[in-house]
Amino acid sequence: MGRLVALLASAGMLVMLVTVLRPGALLGSAPRTPDWGALPAEVRVVDGETLRLGDRVLRLYGLEAPARGQACGAVADCGGMAAAELARLVRDRSVECRIQGQDRMGRALGTCRAGGVEINGSLVMAGWARADAALQPALVPLEQTARAAGRGMWAPP
Repeated sequence: MGRLVALLASAGMLVMLVTVLRPGALLGSAPRTPDWGALPAEVRVVDGETLRLGDRVLRLYGLEAPARGQACGAVADCGGMAAAELARLVRDRSVECRIQGQDRMGRALGTCRAGGVEINGSLVMAGWARADAALQPALVPLEQTARAAGRGMWAPP
């Protein structure tokens, strides 16, 4: 009788775990990080590659913008110009981001859109960020086009 009660209790516990925790969680599959969004009033530009969406910080995935105060070509502050371009892209627009992991500092990495415009590609195409070919090979042709056209940090002195 005691064995039957133990067997039924174990079976009940298994059913509860499967229904409450979901099979994916039991098998070690991490749940997908939800996408992030923010209304225009919640969007702040931290620098040329980083946004604050409400109380969350996100780095744009697959690109690298110059640091504030960094000179390049004919521009004395490429990082400031990159931040200004990012601010222009998100100004008065809601932002939606697809989260694609975290950087080494724990910030979310994402590909974002504002007003239907893809922000990551737009920054690279404007010449204010370099493409990271290992992470986002699709951005490389956009960087090459910006370089050839002399846009942003690629402007001739």
